[in-house]
Amino acid sequence: MRLENTGIEEAVVDIQPLDRLMGNHAFIRAGQWDYERVTYDYKIASKEKNITYYIRIQGYAIEGDVDRGDAVIQLKTPLLGKHYYPHGVEYGEDENFPENLVDRATNLISKIKDDIDQYKK
Repeated sequence: MRLENTGIEEAVVDIQPLDRLMGNHAFIRAGQWDYERVTYDYKIASKEKNITYYIRIQGYAIEGDVDRGDAVIQLKTPLLGKHYYPHGVEYGEDENFPENLVDRATNLISKIKDDIDQYKK
């Protein structure tokens, strides 16, 4: 599910403050990057058997290199996904997400937006 109109779509931020502020909100980049793209995930446990939800924020380098730490990242529309063990994460619009989960994701992204606004280029 795409989380539209969050205010972070198209934001442009240097990779180092972006990594720091995303970590402050418990979003993990870990090994999810290459030289031109980054992906930050926030994991939400579920009481449903073998189901985990993820808020995913992706971006791509418009300048520099992620590996060197000098990239300037443009963010994309955040996603809310449902992980089905062992098949993977589904982001489709036909997925059903609890309303409280969508609200939680929207509130968390709103807090991230406030931090990003301090660093936007």
